[in-house]
Amino acid sequence: MKRSGTADLPLHYGHIPKWLSERMSRLGFAITEAIIAEYGTAEVLRRLSDPFWFQSLGAVMGMDWHSSGITTSVMGALKSAINPHSKELGIYICGGKGKSSLQTPKELLFYSDRNGLDGTELVRCSKLSAKVDNTALQDGFQLYMHSFIVNADGLWTVVQQGMQNQGSTARRYHWHSSGMQSFVEDPHTAICGINQGPILNMVAKEALPSRNAVLAMGKENPSRMLAEVQQLVMPKHHDVRAKDVDLKRLGAMLWLTHEKQPSDFEELLLLEGMGPRTLQSMALVSEVIYGTPSRFKDPARFSFAHGGKDGHPFPVPIKVYDETLTVLSKAVQKAKIGESDKLHAIQQLSELSRRAEKDFTPNNNFEELLEKERNASWKYGGKTIFGEAKPPKEGQLSLF
Repeated sequence: MKRSGTADLPLHYGHIPKWLSERMSRLGFAITEAIIAEYGTAEVLRRLSDPFWFQSLGAVMGMDWHSSGITTSVMGALKSAINPHSKELGIYICGGKGKSSLQTPKELLFYSDRNGLDGTELVRCSKLSAKVDNTALQDGFQLYMHSFIVNADGLWTVVQQGMQNQGSTARRYHWHSSGMQSFVEDPHTAICGINQGPILNMVAKEALPSRNAVLAMGKENPSRMLAEVQQLVMPKHHDVRAKDVDLKRLGAMLWLTHEKQPSDFEELLLLEGMGPRTLQSMALVSEVIYGTPSRFKDPARFSFAHGGKDGHPFPVPIKVYDETLTVLSKAVQKAKIGESDKLHAIQQLSELSRRAEKDFTPNNNFEELLEKERNASWKYGGKTIFGEAKPPKEGQLSLF
């Protein structure tokens, strides 16, 4: 059994407005479809088990880039969008926050029965992963959210989150079944790599009872366990700062999409609904789909696709968000019928951005970039939980 990593996040409260939650579901669905079309369902599970990629996904979907709310909102959006199409996609999401987590066994048995999987074993894996993080690992966090994602081959990923006792942070735990041998043989070794294929047969043999498993792992020093997994520790400050972002990567992408726009972009620009500002968002969405693990070490960068619901780094640009959804959804649908040129054009966008980084030198204009986005937000239907973005006040220069 492998835990892929953890993420420590500041606690944030509040609801997700309907105008954002609906778009998050649609974008999450389109991104999932694109990854499945290119790499298969096993790759979706591997990416969900990577705490850095998961945080980047939440940021590109318009959530606050560093808050605990990303976990429940992203998994909620994906579950509502993916499960109605689980037969077609070959992937299913169980559980959720609070009382929804208690439905995990029932949902797993439902999906297993329809796909010829060992539902009893999957339920056992779900319960054990929760026991390890909630009981065996005494790190001061109590679980309140548990999501179990499984594909038609029985490969699975767990994303669960706990709240710190008398604290102000939440901790998210990621598990991945790739390479699983046992829940009692060094379960906390970090792993983020290529999946080894279906693994249910590897764990079908008799294993120690879950109680013994918990006791055995409880003997391990929590500090040693945590040191061996990928750890993402997010800062307490809410605003996006230059130190939170890889400025070379962000700057190269902005330079490419706003200024250089090489001839290679012709095919992409012909995609229906692709406006000038949407190129910036599509470049980041493209990277979420096609980027390698090393590209997600600065999740805050992905908030420059669609901002954040609290206005950091800028209000959510509704018009741009909808253009992104239109372009990506149409490209995925075309790929389903064998016309993959539009999806390849989107892939090319992230490749061009990566190539542009080689010779790019970032300028110290991060604050100017933020001001530019905020001043222009009203043009793109900018919105936050506090209301709609307004034009700059009289006498205040608009940088767009």
